[in-house]
Amino acid sequence: MKKFFRILMFVILGVIVLGTFVFLYQKSKPKVIVYEIVSPTKHTITKKTVATGKVEPRDEILIKPQINGIIAELYKEAGHKVQANEVIAKVKVVPDMNSLNSAESRVNLSEIEFKQNEINYKRVSDLFEKGVVSREDYEQTEMSYNRSKEELQAANDALGIIKTGISSRSAGYSTTMVTSTVSGLVLAVPVKVGTSVVQSNNFNDGTTIASVANLSDMLFIGKIDETEIGKIHTGAKMTLTIGALRDVKLTAILEQIAPKGVEENGAILFEMKAAVKIPDSIFIRAGYSANAEIITDNRDSVWAIPESCVEFSKDTAFVQILTKEKPQEFTKQIVTLGLSDGINIEILDGLDETDRIRGAVVDNKKKTPKK
Repeated sequence: MKKFFRILMFVILGVIVLGTFVFLYQKSKPKVIVYEIVSPTKHTITKKTVATGKVEPRDEILIKPQINGIIAELYKEAGHKVQANEVIAKVKVVPDMNSLNSAESRVNLSEIEFKQNEINYKRVSDLFEKGVVSREDYEQTEMSYNRSKEELQAANDALGIIKTGISSRSAGYSTTMVTSTVSGLVLAVPVKVGTSVVQSNNFNDGTTIASVANLSDMLFIGKIDETEIGKIHTGAKMTLTIGALRDVKLTAILEQIAPKGVEENGAILFEMKAAVKIPDSIFIRAGYSANAEIITDNRDSVWAIPESCVEFSKDTAFVQILTKEKPQEFTKQIVTLGLSDGINIEILDGLDETDRIRGAVVDNKKKTPKK
């Protein structure tokens, strides 16, 4: 029994040693690598650059009040359409006490002066009719009377504006009614009823009641790297892809490239603006993020090969030409390259359409090229 187990152990040990030698022999054998074979074919190669940005209205108008006060009523909300001179809000005037006292005092003084000049005018008129006073004295008195009358009217108008924002002579042009200066869509109304508002002056931009824009006239505003700026020009067409509308592609025409760049994250970028052509069936909201593809170069029907087939040695480009099928053998062939789109590259010289070129390694298990 012991002899049997001893023999069994020697047999197992022998199998292990033999298997190890077989494994090492298989590993030491050179592995046959099979390459995909490709030939030059006709391609249209287009080189593009991409600019990121957003879609904004060409003109966004900020509507501000013409008088200080409090929002009494709002007639429009974001998303409402407005026409030029259409009322957006009503402002209730809160008079300043110092200004109110000064205006009331001006009215009182004007009334006193007007009454005195009125008495003088009547007296001089009677005397002029009797021929007692000269025409010159009469005209001087009449002028003083008319001036005081006009001053009283102006003082009353000023008091009315301070109290209510409306004067008797300009009631049709009330500054308490905030109107839109353009036709378009209300983008935002950042105030609410009861909000205090300030008119624009030398020290303050004024409170924005609403922003209005025409969303049928939109611009793509983006930035492009300095390395691409020399390849594009105003008037160039670009294809616009909007993040919120993935299935929609719009056409835009480049209108402007900033003459000065700005540095962002170590790169110099230039702002660009392009007019977007928007079909009537599509509604584009202001502020949508978008990408613009701009064609910088194009080659139609040129001989090209996959760019992965090209190898480089210093400044020389070459490919491997198939010289033998089994086993595969190749020889170097120097080529002159043209335009590349990142997938295919144009061949200017060095290859013929019948040449067979080494491509990617073929995975024998999956029978597909390894990229």
